[in-house]
Amino acid sequence: MSGLATARSEQAMKVVILAGGLGTRLAEETEVRPKPMVTVGGRPILWHIMKHYAQSGFSDFVVALGYRGEVIKRYFMDYADLNGRLTLSLKDRRIERHEAHPEAWRIDLVDTGLATATGGRLKRLGKVLDGEPFMMTYGDGVSNVDLQDLCAFHRGHGRLVTLTAVRPPARFGGLEFDGPQVVRFIEKPQIGEGWINGGFFVLEPDVLEYIDGDEVSFEREPLERLVRDGQVMAYRHEAFWQCMDTLRDKRMLDSMWDKGDAPWKTWI
Repeated sequence: MSGLATARSEQAMKVVILAGGLGTRLAEETEVRPKPMVTVGGRPILWHIMKHYAQSGFSDFVVALGYRGEVIKRYFMDYADLNGRLTLSLKDRRIERHEAHPEAWRIDLVDTGLATATGGRLKRLGKVLDGEPFMMTYGDGVSNVDLQDLCAFHRGHGRLVTLTAVRPPARFGGLEFDGPQVVRFIEKPQIGEGWINGGFFVLEPDVLEYIDGDEVSFEREPLERLVRDGQVMAYRHEAFWQCMDTLRDKRMLDSMWDKGDAPWKTWI
């Protein structure tokens, strides 16, 4: 395959975003909205994730919906109308849009069940994915991972799965003393190597054959079987990654955005 053809293939790769979970640890926010619609800097974290992918040339999205999926549908149905100049003729209900939408995204919003696990959601998307390789991530984490380099890494090893391995920041800092006096706050050191699965996958379509049904979590039996079969490779990402699991995480991301210090903002 020529370099141009390869680039075109990668640009056309679909991006699956799992957006159907309950988000129970963010109950203060998720009683009325799904977790991917919890805002950072006034925009849903889902929007931040999609902006990152689109900036790298991946703008064909498949969003797997579950809990309060109608909130996500409504957001994107209204998105074009609420961003840009409109002229309304109230008499005949005519709407004139004056400029093209800045986001040239294609978004396939697919209901994948209320209680379906992550693997089940992927399995249900099989017909939408057309038997082609695809990218996949979760609707609650942001990063500045180089997505084009991730795809090149995946293409180079020929296995079924590439996951992005990350080293999350420690939750609590430490203290340095001089006797009883605190003289410095220090970052808590990592325990061992500290690598975890940070999402941002590239997957071959045969991965779906490892998933048996709705109740299967992709991260458990399917991924463990793929590891045993020697089909999982890790792309190590040393830079920024943060999952929004708790209200504390949300507040931290909000603060970073408000200060203009948001490493995941890879777009202009």
